[in-house]
This record gives sequence, C-alpha cells and structure tokens, in this order.
Amino acid sequence: MEIRVEQLTRVEGHGNILASVEEGGVGKALFEVVEANRFFEGFVRGRHYEEVVHIAPRICGICALSHSSVAVHATEKALGVEVSEQTVLLRRLMMAAEVISSHALHVYFLAAPDFLGVESVLPLVQQDPDTVRRAFRLKKGGCELGELVAGRHPHPVSVTTGGFTSLPRPAAFGEMRDRLVGLRDDVEATVELVKSVEIPQFERPTEYVCLRQPDHYTFYEGEIVSSEGEAIPLDAYEEALREYVVAHSTAKHVRWHRDSYMVGALARVNNNWGQLVPEAQDAMKELGLAPPCHNPFMNTVAQVVELVHCLEESVGLIEELLARGLTEEEMPRIEPAAGRGIGAVEAPRGLLIHDYAYDAAGRCTKANCVIPTNQNLANLDLDMQALLAQLAGASKDEVQRHLEMLVRAYDPCISCSVH
Repeated sequence: MEIRVEQLTRVEGHGNILASVEEGGVGKALFEVVEANRFFEGFVRGRHYEEVVHIAPRICGICALSHSSVAVHATEKALGVEVSEQTVLLRRLMMAAEVISSHALHVYFLAAPDFLGVESVLPLVQQDPDTVRRAFRLKKGGCELGELVAGRHPHPVSVTTGGFTSLPRPAAFGEMRDRLVGLRDDVEATVELVKSVEIPQFERPTEYVCLRQPDHYTFYEGEIVSSEGEAIPLDAYEEALREYVVAHSTAKHVRWHRDSYMVGALARVNNNWGQLVPEAQDAMKELGLAPPCHNPFMNTVAQVVELVHCLEESVGLIEELLARGLTEEEMPRIEPAAGRGIGAVEAPRGLLIHDYAYDAAGRCTKANCVIPTNQNLANLDLDMQALLAQLAGASKDEVQRHLEMLVRAYDPCISCSVH
C-alpha cells in the first residue's frame, strides 16, 4: 500500500506525506518538506543590528512576535544591553498574545475539522456558526493584544533593541484587560469542545525539550531542559541540539539525547506543568492530560491548556503593569562592539533560538536560527512509522486520515523551517 499526500492542507507551508506498507511490516514513513529555502540567515549578514531586529520577524507571518522577541533578546546579549523589568514584562505579555492567537488558529481552523469530521472550517460556518464566531473572537483577542504591545501584528514596529519605542496608553491597557476577561467564557467553551472529541489512542515515548524559569511558566528566556533530566544554559545549545540535513527535506532535522525529540505545547506541559496557573491545571484534569503524556495527538489538547494559561497570565501581567505605572523609559545608550549573543523564547510551536555575531560597527557577521518545526521533524517521522505499524490492517483511507491528523497535531510552520 502506497500513500502519498502532496501539499498537505491545513498546515502552514508546503509539505508531503510519503508512506508505504509492505507485506510483513512498514516500508517507510516520511514527512517531506518541499519548500525552497529562504536564506534569512544570509539576508541579515552585513546588516546593522537595528535592521536585523526588524528583518527577523519577517521569517513568519504567524509567529512574528516570537521572532521579534528572540531577535532583540539575542542582539541585546551580543551588545551588552540591559533592559528594564518593565520591558521584560511587556515582552512576556507580547509572547502570551502570540500564543493565544496562534493556538486559537491551530485548534479551531487547522485541527478541529479533523475531529469534527469536516474538510475545513468552512462547512462549520453553516453547521455551527457560534463555534466559528468563538474561534474568531479568540484569534482576534490575541492579535489585538499583540498589536497593542508591539505596535502591529504580525510584524511589530515598536519592539527595538533596549526596549520599546512607544507604550500603550494606560486607558487602552485597561480596556484590553476587560476584553480579555470577557474571553474567559470562550476559553471555557473551548475546553468543553475539545473534551467532547475523540483523540486517537497512540503513544511513543520520546524526549521533550523546552525552556524553564524557576518561578513561572515561561515563554520568554530560560535555560534549556530535557525530559531526560538534563538542563543546559542557553549558550551551550550548539553542543546539545545537533542540526543535520536529510535527503527528503529542505528543512534541517535536530537531535539531542535520542534519535529525536519534541518541542511545543506538549513538551512544555510535560516538563513544566506544575507552573501552570490553577485554571490551566484544572483544564488539564478536565481534558485528561496527565504528564508525562506520550501521545503526540494530545499536543492540540496541550495547546488548549496553554490557551487557558496565557489568557489568565495576560490579565495578570496587564494588572501588574498598570499597578506599577507604565513609564516612558529612557532607552539605554548603545555603543556597538564586537560580540555574540544567543536568545531563546518559546514560540507557540516550541523552542526558538536566534544566534547573532556583530562586528565593532554593529553589523551582523553571522546568524543562526534554530526553529521549532525543524526540531520536531525527526520525531514526526518516527511517530508516523510507529503509527503505521499500529494501523496495520486498516484501510488506506483510514491510514491516510490518521497520518494527516498526526502531522497537523504537530502544528508545523514549514515556512519557518526553511528560513
């Protein structure tokens, strides 16, 4: 039995599923990334650091805020720039906004049709318009919060090395806080919806990798931790996360302790679930997500848990910033000097690293980006192969449906992967 799905739908970018089942077992199972490389690491070489932090977010139209946050983080470390606590809080809020927007997009528009038995979200417009309206409200809420903090979404304009060029008005912040509170019912309804669907039963133990902070569930900064029990400082990432090239993909693959590892919502929940807000931990229990969970289809469920967490964290961060009093801070004076900086965030799809070197004039001499989807690709291939073995005897249509669902559960961002 041969299965080939060209240009898989309901994922970001262009990728194919190639699988064959031979008599007596699985022949092969691969996810082919077929998009052309985009050479952003080359684009930024020779550019001044002020340009780099605005070019980098163009890697992606979905997770531009993540690329913006990590680009300024890496650049500040290279140039020895210290930022204020207010700036860190605003960047944490910006990351929460992106997670809300991106997870709502994936859960409702990309993954939900698989569970609801429709080809896309479009039939739901007629069948269940309230669900579609809820999806748009959540997506819009995340986008509007990101725009308020970063000046524009998807491509931010107020994020810069050392801080922000402009700040939200306190009144606008207060209004946004009220709108987020108003989305709690929609998030609760999302939990109920996902609780009602059937998640495929499949497990394959693997390694889970993400960032960790000692005092909160982090999407911005931290050390790199593995479910294998190791934690490393960010500056040691090249020694651990080994990128390599495969013949069937224009995107690199990555490994650490095992042949593969997984990043993203399920990895974060598996490793850091104790730091989730109480409401998110309650959602975990309702949804039957009990770490350590080795079912990659549950990544979508983990995204719903993070949706709950990020909504509550956003409300809390806004309240903290308003209580502190938003102040127009003097931007740090930057004296360009030769140096290298490595930054990391947890993009919606997982661990994202930017690594820049600058010369004495502040121009980029070297760049490297390690993308979440690349880190997931080897794990996806191995999951596909294990799933094929589990589905032995099923019809071709059933096998193809499960393989497509598995790829979508990973929520790949293929354009990022060929950066």
